[in-house]
Amino acid sequence: MADVNESSSWRESISSVVGDTGIRYNSSYVAAEMKGNDAENWKFHAVEFAKGFGEMSVEFGKGVRDVLKQSVIKEDSILVRKIGVPCYKVCRRLSFLNEYLPEDRDPAHAWSVILFVLFIASAVLIASNDYPTPSVRKVYIHPPSASRILLPDGRHLAYHQQGVPAELSRFSMIAPHSFLSSRLAGIPGIKTSLLEEYGIRLVTYDLPGFGESDPHPSRNLESSAMDMLHLSYAVNVTDKFWVVAYSGGSMHAWAALRYIPDRIAGAVMVAPMVNPYEPKMTKEEKNKMWKNWTAKKKAMHILARKFPRLLPYFYRRSFLSGVHDQIEARLALSLGIRDKALLEHPLFDEFWQRDLEESVRQKNAKPFVEEAVLQVSNWGFSPADLKVQRKRPGKGILHWIKSLYGQTEEILTGFIGQIHVWQGMEDMVVPPSTSDFLQRVLPDAMVHRLLYEGHFTYFYFCDECHRHIFSTVFGNPQGPLVPEPEAEQSPIQNDDGETQDTIMGDVATDEENVSSLVNSDKEDYID
Repeated sequence: MADVNESSSWRESISSVVGDTGIRYNSSYVAAEMKGNDAENWKFHAVEFAKGFGEMSVEFGKGVRDVLKQSVIKEDSILVRKIGVPCYKVCRRLSFLNEYLPEDRDPAHAWSVILFVLFIASAVLIASNDYPTPSVRKVYIHPPSASRILLPDGRHLAYHQQGVPAELSRFSMIAPHSFLSSRLAGIPGIKTSLLEEYGIRLVTYDLPGFGESDPHPSRNLESSAMDMLHLSYAVNVTDKFWVVAYSGGSMHAWAALRYIPDRIAGAVMVAPMVNPYEPKMTKEEKNKMWKNWTAKKKAMHILARKFPRLLPYFYRRSFLSGVHDQIEARLALSLGIRDKALLEHPLFDEFWQRDLEESVRQKNAKPFVEEAVLQVSNWGFSPADLKVQRKRPGKGILHWIKSLYGQTEEILTGFIGQIHVWQGMEDMVVPPSTSDFLQRVLPDAMVHRLLYEGHFTYFYFCDECHRHIFSTVFGNPQGPLVPEPEAEQSPIQNDDGETQDTIMGDVATDEENVSSLVNSDKEDYID
């Protein structure tokens, strides 16, 4: 309003001096001019505010830099003492890159700008790319269907049987499963006709906390061997049985050979895993084992050994998330060409989904943490302890005198049965250096090296491979046992020609016969 009043008084003063010229000014033009001035003023204030904010940010950054230099980035600070030397070594190794910078530029300033621009460009590219969204497949929990036994400690153990019945089995095989698997795995793709041809009874079971088996309060490898022992008795395996193991499930087979060797006829292992921290492995063998693994798999092993409490967080974001994914993503596997081709087959994908769904049935991370910790912790024994060797005589004068005047009995230690190991030479999950280690510490073990085979290709859905394993271990197929026919009892005739029926009962032992005679004599004596 003040501007309008000033403009009107200005026109009156001019008109009084010059006179009325007849010219009239349009009021709309004056209003438009005033609006244009307001817009310019708003832009001016916005620009000035931005300049002030920028100057204040620069000064604030300088202040933060000075504070960091005076308090944190000092030679005697904890941060510099911890990471100063490693950062200096890294910068010294990368100093050759400064040759590509302009001579008049500070390397620290130039590389900070380059990294910032690289970060912004990467973020823009990731946001701009239209990745195809794959269809989400949720994990389905199936109704319970397993047979279960009651263990002496009150737990239930779920199992599954394939092949011939117990009374017709020529060979019995018990198979523990590997990590993120279940009793449904066994020997993937094994045909019932092949098991019947060799007279094999295959029993697989869920480890504690997996599938339909109850968890164990304090699980270790010795308790794992005891579970296998109780299972063998519960399913009527009276003779010695063979243990079949694959990949990470091999540590339970090693435990069975160590703790219940009298019940084991032999071991069949395909791509057997050993403790990556095994103290009897050479440095070269350990390096060959670790170098082919992905960074995520290495990190999982380190977490399992050092910080196992962090594993449930990663497991719940992975295979316990309720969503399906590829096996190499869930287990952080590095695979070869043939393994990748097998994993893309629909038959393998269907098998993997069903096995995973059964494995995570209880949705509890603790059994998986226990399994991962067992793999990298101290087993209490080494595979080298299974080597057959003479037991060393005891020390002391008493043992020396016994050796002079008596014949000492030769005692063998280790596992006396057969150990068969099949190892793919293109396996990147369990590298061939593992079989080299086993061949070195177990010279009696039969190691079968397989050219052009990976981690999955020899064990999963390969009829020829399964037949080759059975023929190597058991020889020519002989089929199941033939049940013995029951003996027919003919009636007994008396001297008069009359027949008497005979009743077949349990055969009495000598002790029972003696006790019956003694009791009859006592009765006669009492009478």
